This record gives sequence, C-alpha cells and structure tokens, in this order.
Amino acid sequence: MQELIALAEKIADALRTRGQTIAIAESSAGGLISCALLAIPGASSFYLGGAVVYTLQARRALLGLPDSAFAGLRGLSEELALVLARGARQRFASTWAISEIGAAGPTGSRYGDPPGTSCIAISGPVERAQIIRTGHSDRVANMHAFAAKALELLLGAQAIR
Repeated sequence: MQELIALAEKIADALRTRGQTIAIAESSAGGLISCALLAIPGASSFYLGGAVVYTLQARRALLGLPDSAFAGLRGLSEELALVLARGARQRFASTWAISEIGAAGPTGSRYGDPPGTSCIAISGPVERAQIIRTGHSDRVANMHAFAAKALELLLGAQAIR
C-alpha cells in the first residue's frame, strides 16, 4: 500500500498546486485507487468522489451511464475505460478522472482476457488509455498492480506534472 500512497502524494501535490480535482471509477482495483488518494491528509481539497463500478448495474447507478454508452464496446478495452473515466469526470464535475476495469484473477474475463489484464484511462485536460497485463493470476497482487498503473498513468500525463 505504501507504493500506492507514494504515487498518490505526488498526484495530491500536483492537484493542490493547480487547484484541480479528481474523481475515480474503478472496477477490479476494488477501491485501492481511491484508498491511496484518501490516505493523503487533506484529501478533501482535491478528491471529489469515487465509485467501484464492478458491474454494469453499478456503472448505470453510480455514474449515470446509459446502456447506449457501452454499445459496440468490448468489455475490457481502452475505449470502455475512457467511457468510464469521462463518466466519472462528468458525474463529479472534476478536472481529472481515473478509471480502471479488469480481470484480477484467478480466472480471466468472460471476454477471453487472461487474469491480470486491466484497461485504465484518464480523462481531463488530456486523455490517455492503456492495457495492462501482469502475466499472473494472483488476485490481490493484480489489484495493487492495476491501482499503481492507474496512478502512474495520471502522473505520466504532461498536464499533471
């Protein structure tokens, strides 16, 4: 968890310096992205909210995304991760949003993706998305890896540095 908090501290510093905010929509990371950000004292100055959108029902209810937002999208894809990030950003009216959706393990996704596969995205002044493949099926280790890569993706965006 300390690795995640160290990443979150860098994000918090950048967001505070710029007067920016963030929202989170995560699935198989299970709340670890939000947990890392909320571990930073004074998180209320930049963290607006988050949702664990583990199911389609949760995406509808918590992000207010209609089924049409997912039409034609594969379950684990960069495009779907961007839809979730944009949905979280809009729902919370934040400067930035991070999203994550994946198959933590020990089995793969129903779409044929192996365990350890995740799609992460950021939406904000810039957008980025990428696929993560850890190559192993350890559920907890994958959850941590997904959360770390999501935070790193935001840090890697030119605008957040």
